[in-house]
Amino acid sequence: MMKNVCVLTATRAEYGLLKNLILRLQKESEFRVNVVVTGMHLDKAFGETYREIEEDGVSIAAKIPILSKQDGAVGMSETMSNALLSFGHFFAENRQDLLVVLGDRYETMAVCIAAMNEQIPIAHIHGGEVTEGAIDDAIRHSISKMSFLHFTSTEVYRKRVIQLGEHPDRVFNVGALGVENIRYGKRLSRSELEEDLQFSLGEKYCLVTFHPVTLEEDDGVSQLQELLKAMDEMTEYRYLITKANADAGGRKINARLEKYAQAHNDRVCLKDSLGMVRYLSAMQYCSMVVGNSSSGIQEAPAMGVPTVNIGNRQKGRIQSASIINCEPCAEEVVAAMRRIQTEEFQIGMEQDLLFGEPERIPPSRAITNHITEYLLGENGAEIDLKKKFYDIAL
Repeated sequence: MMKNVCVLTATRAEYGLLKNLILRLQKESEFRVNVVVTGMHLDKAFGETYREIEEDGVSIAAKIPILSKQDGAVGMSETMSNALLSFGHFFAENRQDLLVVLGDRYETMAVCIAAMNEQIPIAHIHGGEVTEGAIDDAIRHSISKMSFLHFTSTEVYRKRVIQLGEHPDRVFNVGALGVENIRYGKRLSRSELEEDLQFSLGEKYCLVTFHPVTLEEDDGVSQLQELLKAMDEMTEYRYLITKANADAGGRKINARLEKYAQAHNDRVCLKDSLGMVRYLSAMQYCSMVVGNSSSGIQEAPAMGVPTVNIGNRQKGRIQSASIINCEPCAEEVVAAMRRIQTEEFQIGMEQDLLFGEPERIPPSRAITNHITEYLLGENGAEIDLKKKFYDIAL
């Protein structure tokens, strides 16, 4: 019998990472791949990015709206409540043999709880990572404890998942899906990118994304204001900005970005979403990535692009020498941007291979191979949800 493999996606960035895996899983004749779309994808305020999935020719099995209209902690709680109830019904009515999830989103945790209640095994991608400035940290580790299969991006992260009590035989270091996109993905030329954006990127530009920092009292707007001050000073650049996600404070940040972009439309281009092809194309030609997105920590170094990482949102992640960390203060952001301009920094910056060696098979293929092994019972592999806690030697 065919196995039902449910792949969850709730955000534009998440789908961009999962796309190659979805396409590869769909080629397996033993699997029926059910892509379930929810969260930001279905909300007009965040660009209704489910359309990008449809444009890729990926069949959507279900669209499940869950996103609260409120901005803040209560809105996040309401979204989680909606997800738990809606996906509880979905899983009860549509039996799945495996749920595949990526990352550390709060709505993802609620979906995993619903799957756990229905005794559906979970495969978790990008576990073991640390982001001390966001609630994502606790959510990521919680998802790992609910999951049976684990696919990490580095050996350090693999060991951390094992430290959480997961058996080493079920934890696999496969590399980062984002790096696979860089190595094998399609790109636009600079002129094609500008035509698509309907915006001239000028001689040099920065790619900017700034998300809320959910474990700090400030909702992120005042920190964003410091970044905008730095952009006002660094007028030699143009700025291509993607909007914030649906964390608490995200709508406030996006409202401020809209006002700024309108007032500076000669050198600022603001987009709800770029999609993976446009985003990686924009990264390829930019002078630097600026903000607090994980793409500046993983994808940018792999592409040989420097990053100004602002604040604590990504604190704790393994980092390349191509990344400059600074406080959310205009003076420090400007200083970091100017340091990147120096010949000394440019000479010392090397392309980073932390998240995947060139000789390694693509992460999407490695993940598919392991999923196949466990779902089809090959080589003695089997799924037993009665997990034992794996104690490491102290």
